[in-house]
Amino acid sequence: MATLSERLRAEGMEKGMQQGMQQGKQQGMHEGVEATLRKQIALKFGPIPKWADHQLASASDAQLDEWVTRILTAESLDELLG
Repeated sequence: MATLSERLRAEGMEKGMQQGMQQGKQQGMHEGVEATLRKQIALKFGPIPKWADHQLASASDAQLDEWVTRILTAESLDELLG
């Protein structure tokens, strides 16, 4: 029979593993959306300038989602990311 401290340690490890997996999943989704958006920008507007690269690299999930939608109607990179 496991002691209380052993059970608490095991529960803590399990919770930590679950949180780590969730964070990894979120990070992977963010990176996937960013990579797809970069491809779309390059196809529509050409090479990505440094200022736009910086904005993409530091964007939040919500900002990336907004840009993914706006790329369909944006007529310039400035309009998209501005």
